[in-house]
Amino acid sequence: MYLKKVSYLQNHEIDSSIYPFDIPWLQNFKFLDFPSNVTFFVGENGTGKSTLLEAIADKCEFNTAGGGRNNTFDVDQAESALGDYIRLSWSPKVTRGFFLRAETFYHFASYIDALEEPNKYVKYAAYGGKSLHHQSHGESFLSLFMHSFKGKAIYLLDEPEAALSPVRQLSFMKIMKDLEHQAQFIIATHSPILLGYPNATIYNFDREEIEKIRYEETIHYILTKRFLQNPEIVFKELFKDDNL
Repeated sequence: MYLKKVSYLQNHEIDSSIYPFDIPWLQNFKFLDFPSNVTFFVGENGTGKSTLLEAIADKCEFNTAGGGRNNTFDVDQAESALGDYIRLSWSPKVTRGFFLRAETFYHFASYIDALEEPNKYVKYAAYGGKSLHHQSHGESFLSLFMHSFKGKAIYLLDEPEAALSPVRQLSFMKIMKDLEHQAQFIIATHSPILLGYPNATIYNFDREEIEKIRYEETIHYILTKRFLQNPEIVFKELFKDDNL
């Protein structure tokens, strides 16, 4: 692991009634440890897991619109509101890495296409040899993971499963495994497949304090298992008001 801890720099002048300082867990937040090379952030939409991931990317000096340190492009609402209020503790510090925002990946692909590089092989070498726009959504994600992720680096990924089929989520997990002794991953996800990665740390953002939980305790695992075991019962409960 490279990133050991993220600490919250509490400021009494902060208005806790405005976003993101109104997020419940932030009221009691002091620090978060990263004891393994793969960490997952889980929680419902709006619980702040992506907000913290984005703030970490900001302190890593990655482009918060998506990309690494040298990727300079902008999209609306991509600034980190929390970045100035956290501190990162490293051992040792790394500067290589990438921040993946699934929602802005199209803009990242367009940015790469617009770079002035006459040699297209050089230009697209880190993306499978061709424009990300000339690949399907899932192919472009996997091309980035396969060809760009390498060496000593930290990778911050916000919902990478958004473009990946279940089979390709497994392929991504193999890439993570191959980088196990070189790279660190911090991933915000809703995927019950990715969350099953062996020996990963899972932090739940659904309560008033961030808590470490086991894979089998995640709502993603519980609901998926229940649905696969007996979908008829799930549908009966879900649609019961339709029969009134």
